[in-house]
Amino acid sequence: MSHRDTAVMAARPALLIVGLLLVATNLRAPITGIAPVMETLESFFTLTPAQGGLLTTLPLLTFGIISPFASIFAREYGLERSIFGALLVIAGGVIVRSIGAVWCLYLGTAFIGAGIAVGNVLLPSLVKRDFPTKVPTITGTCAIAMGGAAALVSASAVPFGNAFGWRMALGATLVFPLVAMLVWSSQLGGHTRPAMGTPTPPHGGRVWHSALAWQVSLFMGVNSLLYYVLVAWLPSILTSAGLSPAAAGSIHGVMQIASAIPGLLLGPIVGRMKDQKLVAAAMGILMIVALLGFCIAPRWAIAWAFCFGMGSGGGVLLALIFMGLRAGTAHQAATLSGMAQCVGYLLAAFGPTLAGKVHDLTGSWTVALYIGVGLAIVMVIFGLLAGRSRTIGMAHPQASH
Repeated sequence: MSHRDTAVMAARPALLIVGLLLVATNLRAPITGIAPVMETLESFFTLTPAQGGLLTTLPLLTFGIISPFASIFAREYGLERSIFGALLVIAGGVIVRSIGAVWCLYLGTAFIGAGIAVGNVLLPSLVKRDFPTKVPTITGTCAIAMGGAAALVSASAVPFGNAFGWRMALGATLVFPLVAMLVWSSQLGGHTRPAMGTPTPPHGGRVWHSALAWQVSLFMGVNSLLYYVLVAWLPSILTSAGLSPAAAGSIHGVMQIASAIPGLLLGPIVGRMKDQKLVAAAMGILMIVALLGFCIAPRWAIAWAFCFGMGSGGGVLLALIFMGLRAGTAHQAATLSGMAQCVGYLLAAFGPTLAGKVHDLTGSWTVALYIGVGLAIVMVIFGLLAGRSRTIGMAHPQASH
């Protein structure tokens, strides 16, 4: 083997990690950039808050519908090409969304959601396959990349929109898929199947009849619903409380960064715990404190945004960990993952539009935030149930393993 071949082989894991991190930057930023410029979009297109909420709902509907089928694309075309295809769809969606017609805004957003759905499922599968001993570390680093990119877009959307218009503010996110495709193209020689435990299309069987599986799915669903309501509406909530749009966008960015932190802190320790009941409940309690804080003391919004980001980021990380810990086999883990993501994202999809509707009916965000507090209490209950040390097989003692 020549020195050049040795150098190429040594560089490959580094290039793969850089590629993974760049792919991760696409999994939130293109949809979180909408919220800070939502009021501009509403006035430009004369949208109601409920119609504005649909811009956050569309990606979630596509997550729920397409996520479980991503494994089929990967088996057919290989992980590497499927991820490249997902980036291509995200890039196309960003371009269509920025053209300027109202139907383009919705169609482009749906495309972005479809691309992110495939990336959301296949990125963990790739990490599991190529870095089996470093899953928590690599996953945590990807979460930081995801949160960092989303925070950058949230904080810069308003200044960018003021300087160049909303089309450029939304179109600027095109840089993420383009750079990722440039680096990821080095992986296209590979044609590998998804790892065992990758979400599969939902179907019946023991998992769908398991109370424990529903507890995991609803813990993830309520968490996702609350997170995406705040992703959609936090800037509007803060501007109605008297903050400037630029400050609201920056605080929205703080929430995104905070949501990435649990990836570094929780990942390595959760698997070693006897059970995860208290840590799951704690994530819901952080979100309760934050939602009450936005109602009662909005001047401390930066602290509440940080609390909420930590709680929701930790909640989704725990939900992903539960998909492995609560399943008895790799096949069960795949089915549980498909079920939890399908149920979770479809439930979350109703949040932003309904919150917008509650705002329309009441004329303020207070009622919507208190409903959020009630839902966060429900999340604590599901966290206590899903966090118990048991597997789906144990949920049916009479069934043999």
